[in-house]
Amino acid sequence: MYKSAMSFLIVVLIIVLSTVVSSDEKTKYSPAIFSFGDSILDAGNNRFLKNSTIRADFPPYGSSYFPNPTGRFTNGRTVPDFISQFLGIDFQKPFMESNAGVLSGSLKSYPSNGVNFASGGSGVLPGTETAELGVIPLEEQLQQFQTMVLQNQIDLSLIQKSLFFFESGSNDIFDFFESPEETRVDPEEHVELMLSQVKKFVKRIYSLGARRIVLLSLPPVGCAPGRAMLQDSPINRCDEHMNVMVKRYNFGLHELAKHVEFLCPGSLGTYGAIYDILKFQINIGFFSEFSDVKTACCGGGSLGGERQCGVRGYTRCEKPDDFLFWDSFNPTQRAYELIANDLWNGWLVNIRPYNLITLADLQLIPAA
Repeated sequence: MYKSAMSFLIVVLIIVLSTVVSSDEKTKYSPAIFSFGDSILDAGNNRFLKNSTIRADFPPYGSSYFPNPTGRFTNGRTVPDFISQFLGIDFQKPFMESNAGVLSGSLKSYPSNGVNFASGGSGVLPGTETAELGVIPLEEQLQQFQTMVLQNQIDLSLIQKSLFFFESGSNDIFDFFESPEETRVDPEEHVELMLSQVKKFVKRIYSLGARRIVLLSLPPVGCAPGRAMLQDSPINRCDEHMNVMVKRYNFGLHELAKHVEFLCPGSLGTYGAIYDILKFQINIGFFSEFSDVKTACCGGGSLGGERQCGVRGYTRCEKPDDFLFWDSFNPTQRAYELIANDLWNGWLVNIRPYNLITLADLQLIPAA
């Protein structure tokens, strides 16, 4: 009975998968990555914005890998960088850099390995980024990509083969807790507003050609050293009030990822559980890959999270690889490496239903 049931399930699974994807005869990984979101993915867009106050284009940012600061909000590579290395392609340039090159004539076209649109300090909700911050809102990131597509500045077949990374929402949730309690909306309502914007984002990039959509969860924002800047946030433990909101948002992202192929026929979605990967390291204590999972390697004040890395009065640890957090909010290169490995070839517990090595290698069958 058990064997016959298992055989039936296997046959059903084969039939279902055959209607959505087919495997290439020879492995042909995605040739490009397009990234949207905040500082977790930002490759340096903010350094091209003259009025931006959210920057990482000065030492010691990037110091563990790059000869000079690139504007990445960590000490080296980020998740898109590691995945690019796994794919065998160059790191993506920030859109602002590539766009300047195209406009000046120094570049004939946009790079064929993808573009990074992410901007540190941005959020999902309109208004999360104030004008004073001088960052690129998610809607404007979409507009930048849309302009490239509609002006035929990038090949549609390349877009359809590419991986599309989305990670955003930490700033929306942090801002929620930073605002006066009497002015806050209901937390569940706030999360639902965020998720409605993400759903719109997915539909937009799909309409512009995206077919391999990777929704990355938020990290455990309530454990970030930057929580020390909040008056009522605990110092000796993670802020679980904040993490409850993060988990609610991540749950909604996961549900959206599961329904991408129905919402957007001919496409596939997958969910990367960054929260679970990092929270596991925080929870296992002595057995963690990191000797310090609480404080920032680079920063100042309580938990190293009250002063930005690289700004006057900061301190920097000697061994960044021993730290989970690089600065107030962003992981170290070593933490990103762990995340990237789990996303690339990990099990369903950390990325589902497809890990990136599978998603990058699937040949999609166009919707009827």
